[in-house]
Amino acid sequence: MEGIFGNLAIGFVEVFKLQPVTMWGMTLQHVPFNIIMCLIGCLLGTLIGVLPGIGPVATIAMLLPVTFNLSPIAALIMLAGIYYGAQYGGSTTAILVNIPGESSSVVTCLDGYQMARQGRAGPALATAAIGSFFAGCVSTLVVAMFAPPLAEVALKFGPAEYFSLMVLGLVAAVVLAHGSLIKAIAMVILGLLLGLVGTDVNSGVLRFAFGISELADGIGFVTVAMGMFGICEIIANLEQKESREIFTSSVGKLMPSKEDWKRMIMPILRGTALGSALGILPGGGALLASFGAYTLEKKVSKYSHEFGKGAIEGVAAPESANNAGAQTSFIPLLTLGIPSNAVMALMIGAMMIQGIAPGPQVMTERPQLFWGMICSMWVGNLMLVILNLPLIGMWIKLLTVPYRYLYPSILLFMAIGVFSISNQPFDCFLMAVFGLLGYVCVKLGCEPAPLILGFILGPLMEENLRRAMLLSRGDPWVFISPSKPISMGFLIASVALLVIIAAPSLRKKREEVFVEET
Repeated sequence: MEGIFGNLAIGFVEVFKLQPVTMWGMTLQHVPFNIIMCLIGCLLGTLIGVLPGIGPVATIAMLLPVTFNLSPIAALIMLAGIYYGAQYGGSTTAILVNIPGESSSVVTCLDGYQMARQGRAGPALATAAIGSFFAGCVSTLVVAMFAPPLAEVALKFGPAEYFSLMVLGLVAAVVLAHGSLIKAIAMVILGLLLGLVGTDVNSGVLRFAFGISELADGIGFVTVAMGMFGICEIIANLEQKESREIFTSSVGKLMPSKEDWKRMIMPILRGTALGSALGILPGGGALLASFGAYTLEKKVSKYSHEFGKGAIEGVAAPESANNAGAQTSFIPLLTLGIPSNAVMALMIGAMMIQGIAPGPQVMTERPQLFWGMICSMWVGNLMLVILNLPLIGMWIKLLTVPYRYLYPSILLFMAIGVFSISNQPFDCFLMAVFGLLGYVCVKLGCEPAPLILGFILGPLMEENLRRAMLLSRGDPWVFISPSKPISMGFLIASVALLVIIAAPSLRKKREEVFVEET
């Protein structure tokens, strides 16, 4: 425990560090820049969580070019704040408008909106904020406790183990994606193929460029992310109706009653525990945690007959779980360099932009970055509680802005961001192409997230595959040899997962759930 507190002390020193900052030609001394970036991230996260149609994935993708001019720690603190801030903001629209601002807030609509209709929007919003704050603090402690031992194990990994781990990560993402198994596998393979475009590092040969010189350096990660998530999200949202019934006059008193406190304590604890566990799973994160917590609470609660009619447990459990899941999903990212969901894939992209190779060496080589990011989550969660409840009135007014007025400015910022990376108009064209591809994928029932994971992990998998084959002198059995038990274990787990999910009964159930959700 002493080691953990010592590491946390390093992190807090980094978060609160005063440093000189140059802005508009002026240098300001002794500025708590990392705290400012945390505040900006939390505000942006809450804003995009509140505004339906702008998710954290699209926002982080749009802001990746901004991180070029930031220090690595400031960039990651801001992007992390956007992610867990969106979990807070999503509950506001779910409760007041019955529109989930974030996918993980879908379950909150069921009881939160009913509470608002009954004139109890204030306690519902306060319950969401309190549950999210508690879960965020506990799950950050979980990250601090479990990340170091996992990273120590991961330091013993060689190329064969890394390759097998990435195979398991992609298989798990396929298993936990919604809808057809075949479509999810197809999206992963498409992502892997897109990751191979460009110049082969070993031979210097141009691959899959089709004579287009702009593709010599490969397809830009930011371009793919903005197109598949940003433009695709805009097109999809323009199809939605804009009529919204907002309970602005019913927010009233915020603090829950004594009876509410009694009923929400255990759901918050159970939601936090379940969310912390499910957030670590590849492909899981906040969405899986919120659905799991609501289902569990409905089974164990003595008020289960009230679920769907305004039960406070139906707000407390999923809101605690989605925030806990959002934060523990950083564990595989920080320790193994494996993204557990689309947002974590974007975080890996941000690390690569900063010249940081994601993986267990981050903790040993850059402890200030590693622990600073973890400690910023505590600060961010406190900021969100302080900011969210007083600003509810402002968020309500923002909800009245029609989406048709928002999307042109979003498109403009995306185009500027993509162009600023390489100063090539071709990248803007490519972003539009990926936007249309993303929209087609959504219409066909194919999730874009597995494609992004495949695109991120493809080059890393190829690199580790080649290294392993070179070290074994071309022997493919190196991945399953008794001398490599970890690698063999990962591959066996991958095959077992695919076999289990391919069972006819599970496939049918999986597709039924997807149809219900859509």
